Amino acid sequence: MEQEAYRHVPYDVEVEQALLGAILVDNQALERVAALLRPEHFYDPLHARIFETMSLAVERGSFVLTPLTLHAAMKADPGLIEVGGTAYLAGLAQAAPAMPNVRDFARILHDLAVRRSLIRIGEDIVNTAYEAPTEKGPQAQIAEAEKALYAVSETSKYGEGPLEFHEALRRTVESAERAQARGGRISGITSGFTEIDNLLGGLQPSDLLILAGRPGMGKTALGTNMAFNTARAYVQDMEAGAEYPRGAPVLFFSLEMAAQQLSARILSEQTEIEGWKIRNGRFLESEWEKFILTMQDLSSLPLYIDDTGGISIAQIAARARRLKREKNIGLIIIDYLQLVEPSRRQENRVQEITEVTKGLKALAKELNLPILALSQLSRGVDSRDDKRPVLSDLRESGSIEQDADVVMFVYREEYYLKSREPEAGSAEHAKWMDKLDRATNRAEVLVEKHRHGQTRSIELVFEGNFTRFSNKAEDSVSGR
Repeated sequence: MEQEAYRHVPYDVEVEQALLGAILVDNQALERVAALLRPEHFYDPLHARIFETMSLAVERGSFVLTPLTLHAAMKADPGLIEVGGTAYLAGLAQAAPAMPNVRDFARILHDLAVRRSLIRIGEDIVNTAYEAPTEKGPQAQIAEAEKALYAVSETSKYGEGPLEFHEALRRTVESAERAQARGGRISGITSGFTEIDNLLGGLQPSDLLILAGRPGMGKTALGTNMAFNTARAYVQDMEAGAEYPRGAPVLFFSLEMAAQQLSARILSEQTEIEGWKIRNGRFLESEWEKFILTMQDLSSLPLYIDDTGGISIAQIAARARRLKREKNIGLIIIDYLQLVEPSRRQENRVQEITEVTKGLKALAKELNLPILALSQLSRGVDSRDDKRPVLSDLRESGSIEQDADVVMFVYREEYYLKSREPEAGSAEHAKWMDKLDRATNRAEVLVEKHRHGQTRSIELVFEGNFTRFSNKAEDSVSGR
């Protein structure tokens, strides 16, 4: 059999006709497909105009849709005149299936339209790559292709529409069952920190969580610790055959630090070998053996690090969707929020941050997973006597505070005390030594916003040599 010389663009005019005919027979059918279809999803331009006219008529309540009323609204359309006017519309209604499943028709047309968009993008990529070098380098072409694919992804999303209450209740019961199966503690993903998990119920699907702090507080270290804890808990529970693992594969966007530096931090934490030794390769024989064994043990950890600098919210969304599909990631961490580029330049920085936070919240809901975004704080914290941060200290705080479900601050009094040592031998120095002793290796996580529950301060242990946060001893023992 001779192979075809070319392939046809994917479309199905008969399905388009069946759908339009079904709407003419039963106008309420339009309501069932309105969330799935737009005029541009039709291949035939006439069918696109017919659907648009139908949609406007129903939206405005202008008239009942029949072949006659529709023709009256479109009698000047040259395409409709060419195919027969009223007779063509009447033929659509007469040929409509007796018991049509219009949502199935809509999905078919929607998917065909997406395929056509992908073909156009593919052709553009090929043609642009073949062209003689222009001012657009390969990286610019890649960025444009990613934006185009992201646009298709965004326009191809369709929600499931309103949920019946019994379905919402069923999902709530499922969440409670997961929490019960995990020992009655958490329904979300574990952070590895007992008191944080107890307060939040774990990191909850579709939540945007903000972890903020001034430089030196350890927000990157805490975010890295959470990423490791979550990935490790997933591996442990999967090996134990748990029905609902506490953890999940993690995608970590490291916009400030290279992947190699981030992995070095995790190795320092797990081996208890100081970071400078790892950087300089100054190991004792026993430390080197421990280092190699730990590296081999951690190599299968489902932790994926993307250290692309200057990445945009659109690129983050596109890569997260791919990793969700390929690796079933259950947590995204971004270090840090202010380094994420908006998809387009805005009038001011506040508007740009607003676009980023709204994009992250929408992505968390779309992928049904928690997103933890690290954030800077304004310098105003350092000028106050009380260094504990509050919500208004968030940089460009309006949108961040509004869009976040949870806002947490990392605070270490030890950091500030070390920078304000009084004169040795003075009475103030003795008081300072006493305060420093109490603050050494102590950190607080201040949960200042919690959309689903209480807010309070949580105490953790911080070991700066290994950039490691951990539970207080009594929390670890009691499992509270």
